[in-house]
Amino acid sequence: MPQQDSTALTGNLCAQGASNSGYNTNAVPVILQTDSRDRWSKKMDFLLSVIGFAVDLGNVWRFPYVCYQNGGGAFLIPYILMAIFGGVPLFYMELALGQFHRTGAISIWSHICPIFKGIGFAICIIALYVSFYYNTIIAWALFYFYSSFTSTLPWTSCNNPWNTENCTDYFKNTVNWTNSSRSPAEEFYTRNVLQIQHSDGLRNVGGIRWQLTLCLFLIFTIVYFSLWKGVKTSGKVVWVTATLPYVVLFILLVRGATLEGAWRGVIFYLTPKWDKLLETSVWVDAASQIFFSLGPGFGVLLALSSYNPFTNNCYRDAIVTSLVNCLTSFVSGFVIFTVLGYMAQKRGVKVEDVAKDTGPSLLFITYPEAIANMPGATFFAIMFFMMMITLGLDSTFGGLEAIITAVMDEYPDYLSQRRELFVLCLVVVCFLGSLSTLTQGGAYVVKLLEEFGVGCSIIAVGFLEAIAVSWFYGIQRFSNDIKAMLGYTPGLFWKVCWVAISPAFLAYIIVSSLLNPQPVTLFDYNYPPWTISVGYIIGASSFVWIPIYIVCKLVWTPGSLKQRLAVCLKPERTLPDLHRDGLGMAPVP
Repeated sequence: MPQQDSTALTGNLCAQGASNSGYNTNAVPVILQTDSRDRWSKKMDFLLSVIGFAVDLGNVWRFPYVCYQNGGGAFLIPYILMAIFGGVPLFYMELALGQFHRTGAISIWSHICPIFKGIGFAICIIALYVSFYYNTIIAWALFYFYSSFTSTLPWTSCNNPWNTENCTDYFKNTVNWTNSSRSPAEEFYTRNVLQIQHSDGLRNVGGIRWQLTLCLFLIFTIVYFSLWKGVKTSGKVVWVTATLPYVVLFILLVRGATLEGAWRGVIFYLTPKWDKLLETSVWVDAASQIFFSLGPGFGVLLALSSYNPFTNNCYRDAIVTSLVNCLTSFVSGFVIFTVLGYMAQKRGVKVEDVAKDTGPSLLFITYPEAIANMPGATFFAIMFFMMMITLGLDSTFGGLEAIITAVMDEYPDYLSQRRELFVLCLVVVCFLGSLSTLTQGGAYVVKLLEEFGVGCSIIAVGFLEAIAVSWFYGIQRFSNDIKAMLGYTPGLFWKVCWVAISPAFLAYIIVSSLLNPQPVTLFDYNYPPWTISVGYIIGASSFVWIPIYIVCKLVWTPGSLKQRLAVCLKPERTLPDLHRDGLGMAPVP
């Protein structure tokens, strides 16, 4: 049950400027937090929820690949710098905003800068796109999890109905590995799980795989019953889903370290290539990795922190959870590369020849292939895919909670007493939106949504959010908000990061991505130009709501253009009016 006691804070909430006329400037106000809004039962419920959201499948598959591709140990230098000056300040900003204003990603803009309210709608649409493909990846993991309950894993040999003459089991036979060779694990993934051989690409994605549909239905069933009651239920579920991956990671790390040739993978992972630091792409990859890893801009941190007590130390939370996230990524590299070293030893090739798989292929081909040829393969396969499922579920909880909190806070008169029904409707929409990813060519759809549905759109949203808070809401007002909660003002470092460095960090990623677009490929399929155009339309379909709302807001507001801008840039409600049922303010005698 949520805590029932109230929390009081004495502090100076008076921001600078004429826009603060609603404050009692002659007395220090007291904020009383009442029971009108759910609150986390325990502090650890919140921390585990944030860690569970930030630590996802990308920590396991993307960071190790990006690290070795961009200079090994040398990559840690730009990674740490980008985290310190870009990722962590944005992470801290979102936690503070959500905790102070205690509302979701849409309605919060009425308290910050109303003309940018379209950012909230864009965030919700992007979160929907993520749910359309991300949960399908979890469904693939569930399919593997079910398939692992056998004495001999089905991707161990080439004697299955889905195998072709190119299937080569190099673990049991001395063979020459050629460009046409395919491992049993690769054919299990592509020809049995995905059945991608029945699809010609995005022009013909084939039929829906009923097995994957059933897996996805089970995933969304778990998601619904974890979210339907709010933080009262999700805060309990994360005690399992956020902690279990660390137990499994430790088991896999110990097992990987004992494998023959593991040292080769570790050396390849960490050997610094200092000349790489002179390449712009390395710094872009470092900035992108830390941004997508910590997850500011997705609205999740706003939603989760809005259920915190007003005086919660969000600064400490930001530092702790960021450190846990980055260390998890680093340790995951050892888990992956000890196994890649083992595979290179068995194949008789270099580690870089084994480590060419990226993204889901690393998790569904390379690692399962190594597990299948270990002693105790069934046990380690069950552990690995259970870890993948829990890692994915945590991020899904966060992403959907961002939508739920944002929409319910924006339309409380209609939805405040109908959370269970609204969550059910949302889950149904996400399930229906995922159907295209469950087809035999669904992997192509997943790749398209991953590249264009999120990509530059969410980075642009994060950039505008940082600009709106630091420049329009005002860094001094924002600093006073933090002082009201924590009792002290953020230091100069944080202010400089919020005003200049963090926005520049995001602008750098956006410009670099636009100037150097990468070709989109999956397996042997090169995405044709028309699919790239569709991808850009998908990306624009979320971001376009920001200028649409700006225009509509200016049109709806009476007065001259100058008067309209003045009104639209000023918070609509000052703090005493904010959450009348949740905040009470009274002057201290």
